[in-house]
Amino acid sequence: MGHFDSPELFLAGLDAQTAASLISAAADVALILDEHGVIQDMAFGSDELKHGHHDWLGKPWLQTVTIESRPKVEEMLSEAVGSGSAKWRHINHPSTDSADLALLYTIVPLSREVGPHRSVAFGRDLRSQVALQQRLVSAQLSMERDYWRLRHVETRYRLLFQVAVEAVLILDATSEKLEEANPAAYKLLGDKARIATWTLNQSLDSLSVPAVLQMFAVLRLRGRADPITVCFADSADVYTLSGSLFRQENSTHFLIRITPLKPTEVSSVSGMAQLLLRVLDNSPDAFAVTDLDGRVLTVNRAFLELTQLASEALVRGEPLQKWLGRSGVDMNVLISNLRQRATVRLFATTLQGEYGSTADVEISAVSVTTGDQPCLGFTIRDIGRRLSNEPLTSKDLPRSAGQMTELVGRVPLRDIVRETTDLIEDLCIQAALELTGDNRAAAAEMLGLSRQSLYVKLKRFGVGDALVET
Repeated sequence: MGHFDSPELFLAGLDAQTAASLISAAADVALILDEHGVIQDMAFGSDELKHGHHDWLGKPWLQTVTIESRPKVEEMLSEAVGSGSAKWRHINHPSTDSADLALLYTIVPLSREVGPHRSVAFGRDLRSQVALQQRLVSAQLSMERDYWRLRHVETRYRLLFQVAVEAVLILDATSEKLEEANPAAYKLLGDKARIATWTLNQSLDSLSVPAVLQMFAVLRLRGRADPITVCFADSADVYTLSGSLFRQENSTHFLIRITPLKPTEVSSVSGMAQLLLRVLDNSPDAFAVTDLDGRVLTVNRAFLELTQLASEALVRGEPLQKWLGRSGVDMNVLISNLRQRATVRLFATTLQGEYGSTADVEISAVSVTTGDQPCLGFTIRDIGRRLSNEPLTSKDLPRSAGQMTELVGRVPLRDIVRETTDLIEDLCIQAALELTGDNRAAAAEMLGLSRQSLYVKLKRFGVGDALVET
């Protein structure tokens, strides 16, 4: 403890009140002790400190502290008598309504002129420091618990990763390069998978690569994708490939699982069936499979091109009628015919793209009601660019503006209009009746006519029984 250089020059004239004020200001708790360590007087820096400790007066200081602090108090009293000062020590006082009161004490003996062996114990409040220490200890314990929990989780993950019988790959979601693989994966893929620039597509056969690329695109978009079947370039076996997306720190990764199909699955999905599925996926004609209500289950690439969509995930679950020409009408007619006849051939309509393009198409459809999941299949062919081998005459029915221009210059305009108007109406009405199974209400809706107008035209062209229903 440091001392003033000239205390007798500046502090010699202090009276008792001034000295008491100095002692009280110098400490949060000040105790005046006699030669036996009994508290004769005391001063507290705040009412909060004084609360619950007013009964210290007249008691030995040793009895006001906790059991583990008593040896420290005895040492301080001995040091004050022997050397005239005591080292600072951490002393705790018990409290009935809260945590122990922590104070940092030292003892300074008073001059014998004031009284025999009296001393002053100066105490500094350590509660804020103790609270910080407790928070630090709690935080450290919590970190240690989290650390060991993560270590245990990592150990279990590593163990499962190493002993898993199925191949597991972790790929970078951006570059698709391999970051980690288990022994089963290296056994399946061979040593080439250990090359730094290796990607999964390098080990697949050419027909499986597009499906895997599409699966990766769906994973990036939605975080999950349906499993697919793939084949490897150096093997005739069929495997199921499933994946999920996860984020670690600031990067995203694919978790890929590769499992061989079970023998029963291999027999049900034979090599020829796999070949058929791949042919349909790469067919130039659009192909769509829906549920019995017309909601899309899967489509091929040609359908995505016609509808101007980037991935199958944007189509799956949507109603097919969303892209057909006359919204609702065409799809209702198709489904109605499929329910009655199970097949529909060469149904003419239009198909609209996502960004406004329109294509003339013919739809052939089939209903498959057997199996675990009944469905409807639609083959959609773009007929907008069909070329006619013979020039059109005035009696032919033009289907497009390009075919109409072939009559210009050969037949006067008024003759083209007069001869084709009735023919167009007649053929349209007959086609609508044929498509709707002679349902005149549905045919009128398809043609955009009222039922009364349709009956008038039926009577005019002599089509069917033109009697008006009442």
